Amino acid sequence: MTYLVTGGAGFIGANFVYHMLAAHPTDRIVCVDKLTYAGNLSTLEEALKNPNFRFVKADICDREAITKLFGEERPEVVVNFAAESHVDRSIENPGVFLETNILGTAVMMDVSRIFGVERFHQVSTDEVYGDLPLDRPDLFFTEETPIHTSSPYSSSKASADLLAMAYHRTYSLPVTISRCSNNYGPYQFPEKLIPLMIANALADKPLPVYGEGLNVRDWLYVEDHCKAIDLILQKGRVGEVYNIGGHNEMKNIDIVKLICKALDKPESLITHVTDRKGHDMRYAIDPAKIHGELGWLPETMFADGIQETIQWYLNNRKWWEEIISGEYQNYYQRMYGNR
Repeated sequence: MTYLVTGGAGFIGANFVYHMLAAHPTDRIVCVDKLTYAGNLSTLEEALKNPNFRFVKADICDREAITKLFGEERPEVVVNFAAESHVDRSIENPGVFLETNILGTAVMMDVSRIFGVERFHQVSTDEVYGDLPLDRPDLFFTEETPIHTSSPYSSSKASADLLAMAYHRTYSLPVTISRCSNNYGPYQFPEKLIPLMIANALADKPLPVYGEGLNVRDWLYVEDHCKAIDLILQKGRVGEVYNIGGHNEMKNIDIVKLICKALDKPESLITHVTDRKGHDMRYAIDPAKIHGELGWLPETMFADGIQETIQWYLNNRKWWEEIISGEYQNYYQRMYGNR
């Protein structure tokens, strides 16, 4: 079996590559990544040593390059991680999100149709559902929750989801979709909450927290997410959406305080900054469908996963210190410098 994984040099995609190489050692994994600011080829350093792995630098919007690659590899399964994914960047520059997340997905599905893939899996997000009120802890996102987006990022992902389901209905493309809650773990780009706080705390820099930090997220350890997608590919029903949640709801401010404690840093480093425009208050997923149909449940409690994550960043300082430079620093200053 040959799997084509787009966005495989990014955070979740790279973790999925490593999971698949370990779980399916006789299968071939072909990774496509444009290597934008969040794609890091050094993340795949160990995978590149595996004879069953191939990396190709290409843009999923480049129809000619993608068609050529399909002709060479003839993948049976496509897993589409490739996406612009940072909400703040989508507010700053929506156009690139629409191009990659919608048009790029369309190119991948068009070429998948031509070559008759057995499965096209679209990796999406719980953010397509909008948010939930903080005073209703009994409410959760299900697969039946109406789409109600808040940012250009989530709108672009919702558009791709709708397009994928249209390709399934119109062209019989064998599509599945997964919508996950907030991931954390190794190799996450240090603009996201957890790695940003770890890196800044280690450098005794301010820890910028939006508003009062009361926004609640359901945290999913990235390896649990990879196992869920693998299971959907093996046993999931074509034409279905599966929500993947961690059952680990935490306030942002509590996570930052936990990181301070773990690194023995003072909470005085916490700096409250102007809140993000349209900031969703609470995400929470009900994963009953994937549990009932496929038997999946998250295995990693947040208390364990966050300690493993912090330790990984401590053990791999070279990886993220090389990232925190150049364009990222310019972006960081634009986002937080005047708040």
